[in-house]
Amino acid sequence: HQGEHYFIPASNTKIITCYAAMKYLGDSLEGMRYTIKDDTTLQIQPTGDPTFLHPDFINQPVAEFLKKFKLIKCFAFGPTKNKINYYGDGWSWNDYLDDYMVPTGDFPIAGNIAHFKFDPKIHTANISPKFFGKGFKNWLPHSSNIQGIKIYRSFDQNDFTMVEGNQHEISIPFIPTLAAVEFILEDSLKVKVETDMYDWLAYNSVIYSQPTDSLLKIMMHRSDNFFAEQSLLMVSNKILGTMNDEKIIDTLLKTDFKEMPQQPKWVDGSGLSRYNLFSPQDFVF
Repeated sequence: HQGEHYFIPASNTKIITCYAAMKYLGDSLEGMRYTIKDDTTLQIQPTGDPTFLHPDFINQPVAEFLKKFKLIKCFAFGPTKNKINYYGDGWSWNDYLDDYMVPTGDFPIAGNIAHFKFDPKIHTANISPKFFGKGFKNWLPHSSNIQGIKIYRSFDQNDFTMVEGNQHEISIPFIPTLAAVEFILEDSLKVKVETDMYDWLAYNSVIYSQPTDSLLKIMMHRSDNFFAEQSLLMVSNKILGTMNDEKIIDTLLKTDFKEMPQQPKWVDGSGLSRYNLFSPQDFVF
């Protein structure tokens, strides 16, 4: 009924993203591209892999590999190479504090989520990753009757503020800035890290992280928006050599999905955007 009509697909969009990921990402995810400069220095180029230091994935072959070097030079966030916005077109940007709307990036780390756990004994919150304790504002009254906390973050910065509330543990997305990535890498791996914003260099080796289906299984089972967005960026990187939602969507619509009964308006990988429009017949196809 009305199979040819357009509807906002919401998370059904992940079906389309999952198909593209299954077809193009291979059986294992590219965790990092790299070049070994000498016995102690490693140059790395991130691939958009969302599993790096993510708590859902205990086995971390990329992290273990990086620990072998004393200095890691990370060439990321190339200004002319990638076109990545932290939030997608048509997303409910007012919900930026909610963990279902995690900012995307070419170097996701620890799921791009900061965790806060209230400790009444010290009258503040334990913070992970520790980077976000810098400049952390604690506005709690000096009282032993506090029942919980509430955490706020600036929209475009990693400035966190804690006030009195009703929660004991809170997870809030953070923005994967150069400073955040560099600190979390150094703190987690115990190595020296240098980051640079130059255009990406040529790299001659790849280290793989996780089986692709292990990522996609979680993505589809819990409808994980972050995994979906990063999966689409990884497909873009694999096919086009750049991470660009608009370009990879245009490419896929002209190739794999060119015979869809109704040409969709496809905007993002997760379906968070209210601008997505697909017909039921498209999904049947």
